[in-house]
Amino acid sequence: MEAAALPSRFAEVHRRIPSSWQELRGPAAGVVHLPNRLCWSGPADFDVTDAGQRLTLYTTLLDCGQLGDVVEHINPDLLEQDWPKIRRLTARQLVHLWEQRLLPLAMT
Repeated sequence: MEAAALPSRFAEVHRRIPSSWQELRGPAAGVVHLPNRLCWSGPADFDVTDAGQRLTLYTTLLDCGQLGDVVEHINPDLLEQDWPKIRRLTARQLVHLWEQRLLPLAMT
């Protein structure tokens, strides 16, 4: 019996990307705690004022977060500021989908 293949991590990814820039309401300061389903190994708390921690937080959310996680924890101004670094660390297909949906990112 052949095992079923796991779905692609890009399956239904469009449902995890906000439809507008205004939906993003993440904090510009403070600590964000991610649930175990997103951070199962390593630290789960991220200080968004620390550029390195924020980069890890945002790439995790783009890659694994559901829509609710993304809109709750990603700040639009910080995302735009960090996008040049994020786009180098994230799968091209995912970057392309985010830039299609949120045009300010395509212009950074």
